[in-house]
Amino acid sequence: MAVTLLKEKYTNAIGQVTLGAKAAEGGTRTSTVTIGGEATAPFLPMEGALPNKPVVAVEVWDIVPPWSEAFNAFYGDVWNDPAAWAKKVVENGADIVYLKLVGADPDLENSKTAEDCVKTVKAVLGAVGVPLIVEGPGDPEKDNEVLGAVAEACAGENLALGVAEQANYKSLVAACMVHKHCIIARTPLDINICKQLNILITEMGLPADKIVIDLLTSGLGYGIEYAYSVMERARSGALFGDKMLSMPIICTVGFESWRAKEANASQADFPGWGDQKDRGPLWEAMTAAALLQAGGSLLLMRHPDAVKYIKNHIAALMA
Repeated sequence: MAVTLLKEKYTNAIGQVTLGAKAAEGGTRTSTVTIGGEATAPFLPMEGALPNKPVVAVEVWDIVPPWSEAFNAFYGDVWNDPAAWAKKVVENGADIVYLKLVGADPDLENSKTAEDCVKTVKAVLGAVGVPLIVEGPGDPEKDNEVLGAVAEACAGENLALGVAEQANYKSLVAACMVHKHCIIARTPLDINICKQLNILITEMGLPADKIVIDLLTSGLGYGIEYAYSVMERARSGALFGDKMLSMPIICTVGFESWRAKEANASQADFPGWGDQKDRGPLWEAMTAAALLQAGGSLLLMRHPDAVKYIKNHIAALMA
């Protein structure tokens, strides 16, 4: 008996955003990455186009991070050299380098200046050929100072700069417009605030194909079901015609996963949980796998093993 496959009919597609710029486009990257573009729910090619696979960015800091010992075997020799660290993450499968300028935090005793941050970004750009995401320390005033300087010094590179929030977006949006970069727009798990921020940014003149949205997320077991439902609603709204939700979604997988004790706790504290060097990357990879099904286009990861697991998973789903 013949079987008829029922298909959902969508009226819109997710917008595409390209990160990085090659020499012909005014940058120095040897590769660029395009995310978004899907005209269907995740990994359902029978219902619509899936022109671009989800991609992985891997985290690099400009100072030594207070991370688990599970990372030391991979990055212990490059903690003090962001450029060398960036080269390692690319060798381990990163499509994009996610550079976080934590050292510029004004609460640190030896806070880095905007000039220091520019030198770091330039060094990383010189070390790798993939696109860069550059995030400030999280202090609104210092973010504006640091990211404004980085945007100007790296004009034409088409970085993704972040994060822009509802209370502090104008300076960063202006810098992206003038110096030809993309922006990461972050909102706190709220569809209406997400739409409003995207409206405000586009009204300033930055086109929608320069915006990546960060709805915030959670690690596996720590509220991920709520984050999942918000992301799913955003993707559904976009596919059924809401242009102000039609930007690719970025997910802070590594940060959220490794805050969980199931990933971060030592085997000595919880001997029944198994070796942390296996448990932690699996926790991160499983978090990423869930967020892919919610509609994530860009995963911010940490551990090389988790990157390997999730890239294999993405390849299998796309096949």
